[in-house]
Amino acid sequence: MSTRIVIKKNTYFDSVSLMSISTKANQLDGVEQAFVAMATEMNKGVLRNLDLLTPELEAAKSGDLMIVIKGDEAANDASLAAIEALFIRKETRGSHEARYATLNSARQHLPDSNLAVISVNGAFAAREARQALENDLNVMLFSDNVSLDDELALKTLAHEKGLLMMGPDCGTAIINGAGLCFANAVRRGRIGIIGASGTGSQELSVRIHDFGGGVSQLIGTGGRDLSEKIGGLMMLDALAMLENDPETDVIALISKPPAPSVAQKVLARAEACAKPVVVCFLGAEPQADKPGLIFARGTKEAALKAVLQTGVDESSIDLHPLNWPLIHDVRAKLNPQQKYIRALFCGGTLCDEAMFAALEKYPDVYSNIQPDPQRRLRDVNQSIAHTFLDFGDDDFTNGKPHPMIDPTNRISRLLQEARDPEVGVIAMDFVLGFGAHEDPVGVMIDAIKQAKQIAADAGRHLEILGYVLGTDLDTPSLAAQCNMLTDAGVTWASSSTNTGLLAREFVWKGENA
Repeated sequence: MSTRIVIKKNTYFDSVSLMSISTKANQLDGVEQAFVAMATEMNKGVLRNLDLLTPELEAAKSGDLMIVIKGDEAANDASLAAIEALFIRKETRGSHEARYATLNSARQHLPDSNLAVISVNGAFAAREARQALENDLNVMLFSDNVSLDDELALKTLAHEKGLLMMGPDCGTAIINGAGLCFANAVRRGRIGIIGASGTGSQELSVRIHDFGGGVSQLIGTGGRDLSEKIGGLMMLDALAMLENDPETDVIALISKPPAPSVAQKVLARAEACAKPVVVCFLGAEPQADKPGLIFARGTKEAALKAVLQTGVDESSIDLHPLNWPLIHDVRAKLNPQQKYIRALFCGGTLCDEAMFAALEKYPDVYSNIQPDPQRRLRDVNQSIAHTFLDFGDDDFTNGKPHPMIDPTNRISRLLQEARDPEVGVIAMDFVLGFGAHEDPVGVMIDAIKQAKQIAADAGRHLEILGYVLGTDLDTPSLAAQCNMLTDAGVTWASSSTNTGLLAREFVWKGENA
């Protein structure tokens, strides 16, 4: 194997585009490892961990583009040409696309534009977002590593100007039918979503689609919006916007549990809203419903309640109830020693929802994102009892590629868990949609088959439970991805909610098991 390095000086591409290009580059024949990214310190850390950082790369500036290919020496030139062709296709796709050196120049050439999607190094993100707001542009700030003080200042400015300030670290939005950053293909409809959770918002949108409803707008707030310091500024402003939106009849809120004082403020505003509001604060005990204010324990229930508020007949909906014969069949295949769940997720909120389902039944549930510090993993490389891992968290992505780009970390952990004789179920998610991997199931299939064989060679059945977050309108199709899981002997769940419920029931050894 040899390594080919190309550094393109002062050549900027946003991280969403580079994520997609890196994914495609790693699928090229003859490529063992490809890395396409801006030369930020974090990305250099990724290369250092991959043992690919050279003095030439170390000296690159943050505005330089790095292309690193490790593969067959004879194929590296062809691989480089194929990667560069990906950039050319991106530049020429659609006659409307153009490049501008600054936000101001873009504003001058596109005076009717009203939204800026910002994906730059976190050190410059707040400055660019402020400039966009001062130019009367709504903002979706994909970048992270923005301070709470800067976030508060940006959202205060947006509030004063009547603009959206989605983010920082906002990964999902659907505005007037256009998916931004990570989003699924869902039908237009009368339900507006406001989410302080990326994959949680995606899951809510696909469940609404599945139940026959549609989405008017999906407004992301960024994960810290409901913290004490930010005070729910974006969620409160988004509530007011959707209340006045003639295309929205029902509003759905999705988040992890907010700070208590912020929850009171948001719920009071929701109760006063002229339109019905469905609230899903994952992990929080839902309150009793009030007129126009409806609570849900999970994403599936929230989607159903929102759809029913639009007048859809519940008898016309496939509710995908739990398959109890399947549950008893899996229990019968597992030996008494196989009592634990190991969940390996790319989506943080999907991991949360499955983990909270397990916590309702088991006390010994551990995670790298456990809200209980006593059950927070001290070593993320070692599972304890029921372990739920968010591979998109900083514990796994700091200096390493995100699992939606590079499945290496998740594959190695899958094989590690398959060797544990106490593991009965391994649960995993696969996210479809704009911005996601083009074949999230396909890149894991060989490892899944290997994991099942490891257990079979040891005389054990290993139940692998998969959930594909997507719709029939996504590419690749939801059906094609689920069929691939079925062919590999994987059980697949119909929703994030059912994933958590099935996993916990499969390994239940208690009364009436």
